[in-house]
Amino acid sequence: MPAQDFDELVENFELFDDWEERYRYVIDLGKQMPEFPEALKTDSTLVEGCVSRVWLNEKISGDGPSAVIEFSGDSDAFIVKGLISVLQSLLSGKTARDILDTDIQQQLSRIDLSAHLSPQRSNGLNAMVERIKGFAETRV
Repeated sequence: MPAQDFDELVENFELFDDWEERYRYVIDLGKQMPEFPEALKTDSTLVEGCVSRVWLNEKISGDGPSAVIEFSGDSDAFIVKGLISVLQSLLSGKTARDILDTDIQQQLSRIDLSAHLSPQRSNGLNAMVERIKGFAETRV
Protein backbone atom coordinates (compact mmCIF):
# COMPACT_ATOMS: atom_id res chain seq x y z
CA MET A 1 0.00 0.00 0.00
CA PRO A 2 1.14 3.55 -0.62
CA ALA A 3 2.61 5.53 2.27
CA GLN A 4 -0.10 8.20 1.89
CA ASP A 5 -3.29 8.61 -0.05
CA PHE A 6 -3.47 10.92 -3.01
CA ASP A 7 -5.62 13.57 -1.29
CA GLU A 8 -2.99 13.83 1.44
CA LEU A 9 -0.28 14.15 -1.20
CA VAL A 10 -2.24 16.96 -2.90
CA GLU A 11 -2.53 18.77 0.44
CA ASN A 12 1.22 18.42 0.96
CA PHE A 13 1.89 19.88 -2.49
CA GLU A 14 -0.27 22.89 -1.60
CA LEU A 15 2.03 23.66 1.35
CA PHE A 16 4.85 24.59 -1.01
CA ASP A 17 4.99 28.07 -2.51
CA ASP A 18 6.93 27.33 -5.67
CA TRP A 19 7.68 24.50 -8.02
CA GLU A 20 11.30 24.19 -6.97
CA GLU A 21 10.11 23.16 -3.49
CA ARG A 22 7.51 20.82 -4.99
CA TYR A 23 10.15 19.25 -7.20
CA ARG A 24 12.32 18.64 -4.12
CA TYR A 25 9.30 17.08 -2.43
CA VAL A 26 8.85 14.64 -5.34
CA ILE A 27 12.55 13.76 -5.09
CA ASP A 28 12.15 13.19 -1.33
CA LEU A 29 9.22 10.89 -2.03
CA GLY A 30 11.52 8.90 -4.30
CA LYS A 31 14.21 8.69 -1.64
CA GLN A 32 11.65 7.33 0.85
CA MET A 33 10.53 4.49 -1.43
CA PRO A 34 11.09 1.00 -0.06
CA GLU A 35 13.88 -1.09 -1.50
CA PHE A 36 12.94 -2.72 -4.80
CA PRO A 37 14.41 -6.22 -5.08
CA GLU A 38 17.18 -6.54 -7.64
CA ALA A 39 15.62 -9.85 -8.74
CA LEU A 40 12.60 -7.88 -10.02
CA LYS A 41 14.72 -5.64 -12.25
CA THR A 42 14.09 -7.71 -15.37
CA ASP A 43 13.14 -7.04 -18.97
CA SER A 44 9.53 -7.95 -18.14
CA THR A 45 9.28 -5.25 -15.45
CA LEU A 46 11.24 -2.62 -17.39
CA VAL A 47 9.01 0.21 -18.62
CA GLU A 48 9.65 1.17 -22.24
CA GLY A 49 9.42 4.84 -23.18
CA CYS A 50 11.26 6.30 -20.21
CA VAL A 51 14.57 8.14 -20.48
CA SER A 52 15.56 6.78 -17.07
CA ARG A 53 15.47 3.08 -16.34
CA VAL A 54 12.15 2.31 -14.66
CA TRP A 55 10.79 -0.98 -13.35
CA LEU A 56 7.21 -1.62 -12.24
CA ASN A 57 5.99 -4.85 -10.71
CA GLU A 58 2.39 -5.71 -9.86
CA LYS A 59 0.95 -7.86 -7.12
CA ILE A 60 -2.63 -9.02 -7.72
CA SER A 61 -5.04 -10.11 -4.98
CA GLY A 62 -8.30 -11.64 -6.18
CA ASP A 63 -9.78 -12.19 -9.61
CA GLY A 64 -11.53 -10.23 -12.32
CA PRO A 65 -12.45 -6.53 -12.14
CA SER A 66 -12.54 -6.61 -8.33
CA ALA A 67 -8.92 -7.85 -8.14
CA VAL A 68 -6.83 -5.48 -6.04
CA ILE A 69 -3.65 -4.35 -7.72
CA GLU A 70 -0.67 -3.16 -5.76
CA PHE A 71 2.48 -2.21 -7.53
CA SER A 72 6.02 -1.34 -6.62
CA GLY A 73 8.74 0.22 -8.66
CA ASP A 74 12.19 1.62 -8.93
CA SER A 75 14.23 3.91 -11.14
CA ASP A 76 17.81 5.02 -11.47
CA ALA A 77 16.61 8.64 -11.00
CA PHE A 78 15.17 9.93 -7.73
CA ILE A 79 12.71 12.26 -9.48
CA VAL A 80 11.29 9.28 -11.37
CA LYS A 81 11.13 7.24 -8.17
CA GLY A 82 9.14 10.15 -6.76
CA LEU A 83 6.77 9.98 -9.73
CA ILE A 84 6.31 6.26 -9.03
CA SER A 85 5.45 7.18 -5.44
CA VAL A 86 2.87 9.71 -6.68
CA LEU A 87 1.30 7.04 -8.90
CA GLN A 88 1.30 4.59 -6.00
CA SER A 89 -0.60 7.05 -3.82
CA LEU A 90 -3.16 7.49 -6.60
CA LEU A 91 -3.55 3.92 -7.89
CA SER A 92 -1.88 1.20 -5.84
CA GLY A 93 -4.23 -0.86 -3.69
CA LYS A 94 -7.24 -0.19 -5.91
CA THR A 95 -9.31 -2.63 -7.90
CA ALA A 96 -8.65 -3.16 -11.57
CA ARG A 97 -11.99 -1.50 -12.37
CA ASP A 98 -11.21 1.52 -10.16
CA ILE A 99 -7.84 2.00 -11.85
CA LEU A 100 -9.42 1.91 -15.31
CA ASP A 101 -12.24 4.23 -14.21
CA THR A 102 -9.85 6.81 -12.70
CA ASP A 103 -9.21 9.89 -14.82
CA ILE A 104 -5.51 9.77 -14.06
CA GLN A 105 -4.58 12.90 -16.00
CA GLN A 106 -7.32 14.88 -14.24
CA GLN A 107 -6.12 13.64 -10.85
CA LEU A 108 -2.50 14.48 -11.65
CA SER A 109 -3.60 17.95 -12.78
CA ARG A 110 -4.55 18.60 -9.14
CA ILE A 111 -0.82 18.91 -8.43
CA ASP A 112 -0.06 20.56 -11.80
CA LEU A 113 2.61 17.98 -12.43
CA SER A 114 2.65 17.78 -16.21
CA ALA A 115 3.14 21.53 -16.61
CA HIS A 116 6.41 21.30 -14.70
CA LEU A 117 7.97 18.15 -16.13
CA SER A 118 10.24 18.05 -19.13
CA PRO A 119 8.73 16.44 -22.25
CA GLN A 120 10.93 13.37 -21.64
CA ARG A 121 9.73 13.03 -18.02
CA SER A 122 6.12 13.53 -19.14
CA ASN A 123 6.55 10.77 -21.71
CA GLY A 124 8.03 8.53 -19.03
CA LEU A 125 5.16 9.30 -16.64
CA ASN A 126 2.68 8.46 -19.38
CA ALA A 127 4.52 5.19 -20.07
CA MET A 128 4.27 4.28 -16.37
CA VAL A 129 0.54 5.12 -16.36
CA GLU A 130 0.01 2.92 -19.42
CA ARG A 131 1.88 0.04 -17.77
CA ILE A 132 -0.29 0.32 -14.65
CA LYS A 133 -3.46 0.49 -16.75
CA GLY A 134 -2.15 -2.59 -18.54
CA PHE A 135 -1.95 -4.41 -15.20
CA ALA A 136 -5.63 -3.57 -14.67
CA GLU A 137 -6.75 -4.40 -18.22
CA THR A 138 -5.55 -7.98 -17.82
CA ARG A 139 -8.06 -8.36 -14.96
CA VAL A 140 -11.29 -7.08 -16.53
